[in-house]
Amino acid sequence: MRVAVVGATGLVGSVMLRVLEERNFPVDELIPAASEKSVGKTVKFKGKDVKVCSVAEAVKRKPSVAIFSAGSTASKEWAPRFAEVGTTVIDNSSCWRMYPEIPLVVPEVNAHVLKPEHKIIANPNCSTIQLVVAINPLHLKYRIKRIVISTYQSVTGTGVKAVNQLFAERKGEEADMVYPHPIDLNCLPHGGTFLESGYTTEEQKLIDETRKIIGDQKIMVSPTVVRVPVIGGHSESVNVEFENDFDIKDVVEVLSKSPGIVVQDEPATNHYPMPRFAEGKDEVFVGRIRRDDSQPRSLNLWVVADNLRKGAATNAVQIAEYLNSKGWLQ
Repeated sequence: MRVAVVGATGLVGSVMLRVLEERNFPVDELIPAASEKSVGKTVKFKGKDVKVCSVAEAVKRKPSVAIFSAGSTASKEWAPRFAEVGTTVIDNSSCWRMYPEIPLVVPEVNAHVLKPEHKIIANPNCSTIQLVVAINPLHLKYRIKRIVISTYQSVTGTGVKAVNQLFAERKGEEADMVYPHPIDLNCLPHGGTFLESGYTTEEQKLIDETRKIIGDQKIMVSPTVVRVPVIGGHSESVNVEFENDFDIKDVVEVLSKSPGIVVQDEPATNHYPMPRFAEGKDEVFVGRIRRDDSQPRSLNLWVVADNLRKGAATNAVQIAEYLNSKGWLQ
């Protein structure tokens, strides 16, 4: 099993290496690849230093699977080249997500759409992943009509430069500004770039990707994305309106029994999901579960996950695990 990680020296790429190791994915040969400026550097994997190669060299080595976290431009150029030599690509960028023929996959929700002939598979946006893991079990039982979601997104979702900006500001130092405003002691209602509709690209992803993954284009989604001075993970306030009514005890039971979810819902003891707790973990944490008394058949949830792990690296590795379990990786 030859496994390439494209973008291995980046923030998400380094977490991918860690997740592959922690989950004991069967890597016989690791092929870390990155841009030309990183070629020749080394990354740690299972206690050994592995030399970083160019993406072109990685293609020549014909890996069984290539997990991408190198941005849309690199994915657009290189994913088809890997696919041409028989490699299965799992891409973490936004490049391929909305192509009808490309599966957009969260294994707990829609692994069933995968087929052996799929050579490019899209990993969803981090905010979408944790959202659909939390709401899909409820959709299957009660049928979702409408979702109103406000996100509180970690600076790690923007990258290492954003983390550096936050901590430089916290120290009172000059910062290389990634955001248009200071992020420390602030909240930015701005994720991605603004569209003519007034929504941002990050908000539009939540609309389009949620519908595609759940498989229901009629679900109404109203998102607001906010960047907050946090590094542990993304949080989401989710209001869901169902077609059918529910009992709160049943909702909690459904969530508790669903794969990938940990319910933390004991307000009397201040036990609820927080980025501090979710950091470094692979599960999606759900709490503050309560009926919305202002609207019939409506529910409020608080959903938190580590955006670098379940929101990116872990979900990609879980897709690879599923493919391997089916015997579809060469």
